[in-house]
Amino acid sequence: MTVRTLHLLGSPVLRQHAAPVARVDDAVRQLVDDLFETMRAAKGVGLAANQIGVARRVAVVDIGEEDPPPLVLINPVIVERGDELETAEEGCLSIPEIFGDVERHARVVVEALDRDGKKFRAEAQAYKARAIQHEIDHLDGILFLAHLSAVKRSLLLAKWKKARKGQTGYLKEVTPEPAGEL
Repeated sequence: MTVRTLHLLGSPVLRQHAAPVARVDDAVRQLVDDLFETMRAAKGVGLAANQIGVARRVAVVDIGEEDPPPLVLINPVIVERGDELETAEEGCLSIPEIFGDVERHARVVVEALDRDGKKFRAEAQAYKARAIQHEIDHLDGILFLAHLSAVKRSLLLAKWKKARKGQTGYLKEVTPEPAGEL
């Protein structure tokens, strides 16, 4: 497994509609492993392949022990959405330190392929449903900022530009924390 470089807001790959995976092979499984490794090193709960510069329909979600197991989503499609909507604060590893309140469905049913290429269907609620929707948005080239009002989006983009003043490029190295000593 490899911790990969994150693409930040401004990188064109984040706005790309990711291509479907034709066949789950060793390269796709390696991509899945790298996504989990990178997500965990960056302390995220989900990561889409676009965010590491690969425009393929692969994402992972792991919101922690309260709602296991971790999900591998290859070619995911939301096939059902609950009627209830919830608004909660979201952030994104590709837009560090920027947060906004986003309205999403409180329950979703997703169909996808797993790490072995087997089709599965999963229902998720609350935070896990939110994470799945966020990652599928990434695969469609949509950032959470698109769900905000024009005024709120403008304010957050101004904050982002100010925080990035003097920085060039749209890549961020992720450094895992060293293991503690015994």
